[in-house]
Amino acid sequence: MKLEWIKSSYSTSSGPDCVEVATPDETRILVRDSKTPNGPRLALSPTTWATFLPYASGHGRH
Repeated sequence: MKLEWIKSSYSTSSGPDCVEVATPDETRILVRDSKTPNGPRLALSPTTWATFLPYASGHGRH
């Protein structure tokens, strides 16, 4: 199965923060570094992703 990777809106093509996500099914969110597309991938559950997202976007900082 070919995955459709979507680049984060916070990422830029020249910046250091290039993150892409893919959803192969409803049980997993895959995350990778767009500069290393064949490198490691982080697999998260939808619940873990939803908990992580506010912190990744800077809105969950205390």
